[in-house]
Amino acid sequence: MMQYRLEKKSELGRTGLHIPPVIFGTSALGNLYKAIDNKTKLNIISECIKYISPPVVFDIAGKYGAGLALEELGRCLMELDVPPGEVIISNKLGWFRTPLTSPEPVFEPGVWKELTNDAVQKISYAGILECYEQGNKLLGDEYIPGLVSVHDPDEFIREGKTTDEKKERLDMICDAYRALNDLKKGGKVKAVGVGAKDWRTIQLITDNIDLDWVMLANSLTIMHHPPELLKFCSELDRKGTGIINSAVFQSGFLTGGDYFDYVKINPDTPENKSLFEWRSRFFALCEKYNILPATACVNFALSIPGVVSISLNTSNPQRVRQNVESVTADVPGKFYMEMKEQGLISRDYPRC
Repeated sequence: MMQYRLEKKSELGRTGLHIPPVIFGTSALGNLYKAIDNKTKLNIISECIKYISPPVVFDIAGKYGAGLALEELGRCLMELDVPPGEVIISNKLGWFRTPLTSPEPVFEPGVWKELTNDAVQKISYAGILECYEQGNKLLGDEYIPGLVSVHDPDEFIREGKTTDEKKERLDMICDAYRALNDLKKGGKVKAVGVGAKDWRTIQLITDNIDLDWVMLANSLTIMHHPPELLKFCSELDRKGTGIINSAVFQSGFLTGGDYFDYVKINPDTPENKSLFEWRSRFFALCEKYNILPATACVNFALSIPGVVSISLNTSNPQRVRQNVESVTADVPGKFYMEMKEQGLISRDYPRC
């Protein structure tokens, strides 16, 4: 039997880089929500390499396990003897590994498990370069990132207590981008972008800085796709800015998980109850049309104008092939029509 391998590639904006329609998130390598053993991590990366023709793209960040994910990705690629030219690494910068001096890390308590380091945020001209250099060392210096970005600038700005403080933080972000663009001008990286959960922060940054690509996280899903965000995506597409859609399962909630946008929830408030009710009706329609919920999420996420690729993450090696195959799986138009009729997606959404 012929080995399944996804061959399709599309240019990411005007970067000159051609990437597959699915790239692989790596937060599981940093022990997100649970610690997984080294063998399982190796198997995850092995499966990613197996089912995508080169280059295979990995999305990573110093925030993931306070640098643990960077170390583990580098280790796995070296153990698998993957040539550096067959991978593209996107490193979201802004968090710097520090020694652990408390019972658990304080940078994001309760989220990352069994860590031996902590992390601090460094978003400035010098700070982002420190994060870049440390990230390269943790990866092993052989697998140098081709894509770089500032990670979670929305959270960074939100920590400002006053209008002046928020403006000061935006200025610091702009300084960080001066550093990243200097790396690009020096030929050390190929493209500069941004990764954030709040798309309006991405819009704010693109109003001030010319970016090659953006990554939207938890913003653009089959459950949540506001018209103003769809309009912004069309604007990015017209400018030639590539779009990567991330967290299209709303942190696993849309495929049956307990976390929604990285927070564990129960149907104990009216807002949470409505989320669970939406999911129940969504699951019922998926069952009616014999579609996996994950497949519907992926298909919808890729249908949005300007989206070149989606980022999928798993802690289970057996899910990798399913994630890859979901990119090319067929979802009938009748499914979307009934989603519209039930008010589960916008009736005005043009691509379904």
